[in-house]
Amino acid sequence: MKVQNKVIVVTGGGNGIGRELVLNLLSKGASVAAVDINESALQETIALAGEKKDKLSTHIVNIANKEAVEALPSQVIAKHGTVDGIINNAGIIQPFVRFNDLEYKDIDRVMNINLYGPIYMIKAFLPHLLQRPEGHIVNTSSMGGFLPVPGQTMYGATKAGVKLLTEGLNSELLHTNVRVTVVFPGAIGTNIAGNSGISINVDASQQRSFKTLPPAKAAEIIIEAMEKNRYRVLVGSDAKFMDFIYRLNPQRAARFIYDQMKSLLPK
Repeated sequence: MKVQNKVIVVTGGGNGIGRELVLNLLSKGASVAAVDINESALQETIALAGEKKDKLSTHIVNIANKEAVEALPSQVIAKHGTVDGIINNAGIIQPFVRFNDLEYKDIDRVMNINLYGPIYMIKAFLPHLLQRPEGHIVNTSSMGGFLPVPGQTMYGATKAGVKLLTEGLNSELLHTNVRVTVVFPGAIGTNIAGNSGISINVDASQQRSFKTLPPAKAAEIIIEAMEKNRYRVLVGSDAKFMDFIYRLNPQRAARFIYDQMKSLLPK
């Protein structure tokens, strides 16, 4: 679905990939409803939109709140007249601890935002998308959605859920006007840890060894995939490499990631 003159809803639009998705869509002639729980972050996105801010609306919504999400379509349609697509980008990570040490409050939080948030968004917007000449749903999973990352087991479970949710939707919507894309980002240069309220102790030498993709480049790849109606997109060389290795030897791939990430786990 070409995004020019379309109305697209983006969750997590206040920072990171979400903000870059908003700016990219605006640059391509789309109207955008940016959704985030952080009002000040949304104000920064408005400022960065510059002269295109007239095609941007912002909505302070906690996507883990079903009632708030259910009220969102009418708000978007009141502002923009319709809605053609949604990008479920918002997400958080869990504290870097083993599952045995993960508290229920952290399990509930990551489940509610990463899995129930997209579910609520899709349930709220899909009836409207089905009424459009063409519509599109983009769901952001993660490299951790197909590859186990130690210390992020619950996060990975939610992202694996997003993967299967998206693939199931694709099959159910094959004979409709709505296309579906699942996205698997690798390491992206965002502050997801800080935005998740998580502190990660990584020394300078470790930081230099991590290769991250700029959020603007990630957004460009995602929007290109949306416009080409791609079923599945890997974002970043690390995601592509690990997807290849995992297909060849899942256990070897899991051990490789463990060796890379074990230093982040509490002793």
